[in-house]
Amino acid sequence: MDIGHAEVEELDLVIVGAGICGLATALALHRNGIRSVVLERSETLRTSGVAFGISSNGWRALNHLGVASKLRGDSILIEGSKDIWLNSNRQRDAPLSVGETRCIKRSNLIQGLAEDLPDGTVRCGCHIDSIKTDPLTSSPILHLADGRAIKAKVLIGCDGANSVVAQYLKLKPRKVFPKSGVRGLTNYPNGHGLSPEMIRVYKDDMVFGRSPINKNEVFWFLLLPGHPPNTMDFKDQELVRQMCVEHIKGKFPNDIVRMVQECDTSYLFLTYLTYRTPWNMLVERFREGTVTVAGDAMHIMGPFLGQGSSVALEDGVVLGRCLASKIHDQADFQGNQNSIRRKVGEAMDAFVRERRMRLVGLSTQTYLTGLLMATLPKPVKLFIVLLMVIFFHDSVHHTRYDCGPPQQF
Repeated sequence: MDIGHAEVEELDLVIVGAGICGLATALALHRNGIRSVVLERSETLRTSGVAFGISSNGWRALNHLGVASKLRGDSILIEGSKDIWLNSNRQRDAPLSVGETRCIKRSNLIQGLAEDLPDGTVRCGCHIDSIKTDPLTSSPILHLADGRAIKAKVLIGCDGANSVVAQYLKLKPRKVFPKSGVRGLTNYPNGHGLSPEMIRVYKDDMVFGRSPINKNEVFWFLLLPGHPPNTMDFKDQELVRQMCVEHIKGKFPNDIVRMVQECDTSYLFLTYLTYRTPWNMLVERFREGTVTVAGDAMHIMGPFLGQGSSVALEDGVVLGRCLASKIHDQADFQGNQNSIRRKVGEAMDAFVRERRMRLVGLSTQTYLTGLLMATLPKPVKLFIVLLMVIFFHDSVHHTRYDCGPPQQF
């Protein structure tokens, strides 16, 4: 087949993005005997990045995918959580996930998911420039930066906040929180000696949090007011480190300042905080034909609940199960194409229905929590607190969620 002089490869099921959600979806499909091809724009599997807190709902998803046990080896169980307000000199023990909570390095999670996939599932170096619709079959055609083109019978966008698949579906643009986020990792060769708990420290309009990964490594984050100047090079990790130290020196305890000063700058990551509004999550159409999105491409939310990675894992399990309920094996893709489109559409609609209210609740709780960290008039903050008490009095209820197994029994 030839479109615009480009040779078009035809594939059954394509997933865009080899991040957490993309790999989890591919693995859930693989557990059901369905092959997929995962297109990753990077030249190698993206094991860069820092770490994630995985709550008990995320560990249930990892258990369902069959990879949880091997991921526990290089992490310690987080046994508590504490909030400290320096301005008012008070602290409280905060609710933690009901069940298992651990902090996992991103590289370990990505590799743990990828190594259980068949060889050839992930194709690196596939930078997608645009997606068009085939006028004859209505199937999406992915145009790659190197001139190649891929026609997919089924397309799933797990390509993150800047998703090209979300743009193809015409999802509403993301919003931007008036804060910046820095994530880092500090290594202590002789051991850090920290308690196995998540600590959040508040000072003025800044928040510092840290959680031990294992006996030697500590993940930390820093929420800063506003956004860095446009002239700043976000990829200059030494400059990012210096900026963080300047913000917190003299305001936060010395052990926190030293943790930032002594961090491994190769793990340092600065970004704007973006989100999809809860009301958009309620009404947005996340499926068109045989195309849908999952993970951050579907529901990017602020980091205030630490649920991004856990919810992405849930998405992968649920989407794999929904598709497997309609497509029983690879041979089904070779049948009547109108029938395939109908079955896939029904599966994707079932996925969106199952996930929608879960995501509306999480995005609302995250949104309100983020507002409490913003600079707002006191009456407004009191109103937000009232809403939180009414709708989210059990602040860790979301961690009790079980997405269920990827297989359809």
